[in-house]
Amino acid sequence: MEDNLIVTAFTGILKSAEINNPAEEGDYIGNDGLLYCGKCRTKKERYVKILGEERKVRMMCQCKEAEYEAQKMEMRRKQLEIRKDETFSLSEMKGWTFANDDGKNPSLTEAMKRYADGFPQMIEKAQGILLYGNSGTGKTFAACEVANELIEKGYKVFVSSFSRMANAMQATWEGRQNYLNDLSRYHLLVIDDLGVERQTEYMQEIVYNIIDARYRSRLPLIVTTNLDISEIKNPRDISNTRIYDRLIEMCFPIEVKGCSRRRGKVRENYFEIKQFLGL
Repeated sequence: MEDNLIVTAFTGILKSAEINNPAEEGDYIGNDGLLYCGKCRTKKERYVKILGEERKVRMMCQCKEAEYEAQKMEMRRKQLEIRKDETFSLSEMKGWTFANDDGKNPSLTEAMKRYADGFPQMIEKAQGILLYGNSGTGKTFAACEVANELIEKGYKVFVSSFSRMANAMQATWEGRQNYLNDLSRYHLLVIDDLGVERQTEYMQEIVYNIIDARYRSRLPLIVTTNLDISEIKNPRDISNTRIYDRLIEMCFPIEVKGCSRRRGKVRENYFEIKQFLGL
């Protein structure tokens, strides 16, 4: 009885393999009695023993395997593209990867790589990073490098700013708590430009609620800011104290130094256009 069940199961598998790998024009039978692909000249069948009886089983030839792998890669590429569209507010951020790093701040790049590679431990510890320093030094690029790397690894990441998040919460005021709860779906939350949002009581409450929701979820976040670390540790506005205290508790501070890349790019563009116009 058990043997009959096994044979029935294998018969179904053999039929399925034959349907998925049909004989095509140009295929031929080799000297070993097996079917071969007429294009790549590799086997489309092999022998297997089922309860002592040798049976032919259909299989993919090399060109079909290559086609299947190409389809899988294309599907994965499309899935990653969709996930990146959902992650980043600016399409250019999808290209801010370790591969496209300009190498001007190697110690920062290495630190970000270590964070991404050790992300399972970072999740376990709920350990985030605070990138602070002057405008245009590459803080957001570095944060997005980590985001892109983690997306490639299969993690869910969301990149935004406190201002955009506040607008989203205001648009769905009744679902404000749902929005905050929804942030726990993401393994990493990247929030750009802390300190540029309006310094109102309402906005400060929003910022605190977002950080606190992350804290209570015990999930990491990366925050970038143009504020100096002294302003964060000793805020001039005492109403920011609870926000910054919570942030320092959750995130390891890293100063990002260097010349402004934005100003350098502006100078490059200026001289390029000047030369083009013959001035």
